[in-house]
Amino acid sequence: MSLEERERSEREQACRMLPPAPCPEPPAGRVEARREHFLTEIDRQTRSCSPRRAPRSRGRWGLAVGAAMAAGAAVVVLTLDSTSSDAPLNTPPASAASVELLERAALAAATTPQTRVRAGQYSYVKTVGHTSVLSETKSGDMQLLRESEAMEEWTSVDGSERTLQRKNGSDSLLPETPGRGSLNAPTYDFLAALPTDPDALLKQIRDDAQKNHGAGSDSTTGPDQEAFVTIGDLLRSGVTPPDTAASLYRAAALIPGVDIVPDVVDAAGRKGVAVARTHEGERTEWIFDRSTARLLGERIVLVEDSAWGKAGTVVTSVAVTNSGIVDEAGRIP
Repeated sequence: MSLEERERSEREQACRMLPPAPCPEPPAGRVEARREHFLTEIDRQTRSCSPRRAPRSRGRWGLAVGAAMAAGAAVVVLTLDSTSSDAPLNTPPASAASVELLERAALAAATTPQTRVRAGQYSYVKTVGHTSVLSETKSGDMQLLRESEAMEEWTSVDGSERTLQRKNGSDSLLPETPGRGSLNAPTYDFLAALPTDPDALLKQIRDDAQKNHGAGSDSTTGPDQEAFVTIGDLLRSGVTPPDTAASLYRAAALIPGVDIVPDVVDAAGRKGVAVARTHEGERTEWIFDRSTARLLGERIVLVEDSAWGKAGTVVTSVAVTNSGIVDEAGRIP
């Protein structure tokens, strides 16, 4: 199948899964620019591909080990550690179907009314779902447990106040103020200051990934996967400015290996379609509402059997059920 035939097939698949876009189609120049990017990626990877240069796998999961509160058991928490060597050199560009969905999400985000935000306000987000935990028993066996991600957070838009977290009916202040914010701990002001050009934004995210998680580090995933995870975290961190959200979706469309999963369900039980990327036995999925292309949540699904479970196990699933800008911590929009 030729490249043109593959693109046509994927676009037809996307059209079957999604209703007509509620927003205008992207300008022809943007579509052509994306197509040129894909062709360039294919050419680069074809010329670079060599068995001698293929990176070696250095592990699958990022793990954090802590002391258990009960029975002296050690607990291993599954995290989204996205660090280390880059994607395999033969990783294809993002599929046409995923680019179609991401562009619809970008258009929907860009047409969202801009919220007027001022100093002293808070970005609010409410989530439901779970992460997975491996618990070592006294006998040395490993038991897979779930930890709830049901919580509410109020983050100062300018980072000047500590973040309030409400979990299991109890309020607590996180230890430090967010300050200016970062890719790993964004504030609204930080998100608003990010580049709105997708190429420039992806470069900033990839440069950070390469610096902290690239070759020579002790991490287990490469800059492409780190960039994909980082963008997902930024999009569901709370309220994202419309132009920034649109740029983040379009930046994700430039990452090799991105594809779609037709039928998925988020942690709140809502059905949708996912943009996904598979890396070393796990598939990270961003779940979108079919009709509005609004981001609902994210999940991680095993595609290979491992210590964490059988293929098909959903090890992490977090959905955003409410978000907004409020005047005081503790208020609900």
